[in-house]
Amino acid sequence: MSIRLYIGNLPKEVDRKDLQAVFADVGESVSTKVITDRKTGKCRGFGFLTVKNDEQADEIIEKYNGYVFQDSALKIEKALPRNKSKSGGDEEPRSSSKPSSGARRSSGGGKARRSSGGGSDSDAVQPDPRWAGELEKLKQMLATQTTNS
Repeated sequence: MSIRLYIGNLPKEVDRKDLQAVFADVGESVSTKVITDRKTGKCRGFGFLTVKNDEQADEIIEKYNGYVFQDSALKIEKALPRNKSKSGGDEEPRSSSKPSSGARRSSGGGKARRSSGGGSDSDAVQPDPRWAGELEKLKQMLATQTTNS
């Protein structure tokens, strides 16, 4: 059973070969992965090391946690297991909130224009309930201004 170790506090200029060289004396049974930024291609400051078993993982943590690599003290610990439902839950609100907030903004502006366009209120689309009170105040202020003019 393989164990993943989190490696934190990596310098921005590090790549996979550099990280592999740090753990070369452990053996070829380990594999490294540096997490990079998609836009810049530079290291995001962390990576992962996969080892064969718990004993080897504990040895590496004991030996390399705090190891100074390119003027940075590495932080090594056992990685938390990925929770698919949690990561799916994180991604779902992000992807669904963007379109809905954009759709809410664009249609909300259209709703306000249509309802103030002179049609009867029963035919108009109802405003967002969060702003209904403010909209009502604005309508009253506009009505008093037009009757005073």
